[in-house]
Amino acid sequence: MKFILALLTMVASYCSAAPQLIAHRAGTADAPENTLPAIRLALENGADAIWVTVQLSKDGVPVLYRPADLSALSAQRGPVSGFSAAQLASVDVGETFTADSQSWRGKDATIPTLDRVLREWPETFFYLDIKSPDADPQMMASRLLDVLEQTHSLKRVRVYSTEDKYLQALAPSIPRFVTRSETRTRLADISLSHHCQAPATAQTDYWYGLELNRKVTLVEKFTLGEGASPATLTWDKEAMDCFRSQGNAHILFFGVNSPGDYRRAIMLGADGVMVDSPRQFADRAR
Repeated sequence: MKFILALLTMVASYCSAAPQLIAHRAGTADAPENTLPAIRLALENGADAIWVTVQLSKDGVPVLYRPADLSALSAQRGPVSGFSAAQLASVDVGETFTADSQSWRGKDATIPTLDRVLREWPETFFYLDIKSPDADPQMMASRLLDVLEQTHSLKRVRVYSTEDKYLQALAPSIPRFVTRSETRTRLADISLSHHCQAPATAQTDYWYGLELNRKVTLVEKFTLGEGASPATLTWDKEAMDCFRSQGNAHILFFGVNSPGDYRRAIMLGADGVMVDSPRQFADRAR
């Protein structure tokens, strides 16, 4: 209750439009992540869009799962790429998850295909995060395009990956983010050097996604060697003004899970915030 009151108070203090509320891994704090029940609950709690993680199964089907091994979230062991989509559909990833002392075992919290998810929620916007640790980028791009075309979803998705190779392999028709490496480098130039660097390529729209506060290691080179020290890349007005000045920029903040961070996102004019618990933000002012 205190969280909700604080949230409502701070939203009322600002006239900026509330950013898009994005459920991280379909609300990883509220339900077994990347599952149908999690997506359903996130939408019930007012999420505007769903962020899901995509890997390829053994038979080349895009499915929703994040860790490198199934043992991280289930009783099964082995990589996603070691099992067919049909086999993964019976893997219960709700076995070890609890929220409010409620068990999710046997509640359809299995590994769904991306095709099924897009067909079940034809009006919902999805952010697709490619995390497949052993998938060939061209194969991933091809299979992803097939699903998006077959479900008529190209206008309601945007693809992200921490690995540039997966974004670079995508077909031109698939909407995507600017690579994480370029986003991080540009923010670092602003935060550490106050230098506003232009985008690497000229585009009509630019979509950026990065943590609101990103911890990094700063390496300095000296005559007799080099030194490393911790630093934090932080979005502020200078950074937002720089990114906004270089074309039509859309900026999403990751890791927004407190009233203070949500307030900062509103103040800075973020286009979207990725949260672990849509339930905590369910009663936010719209």
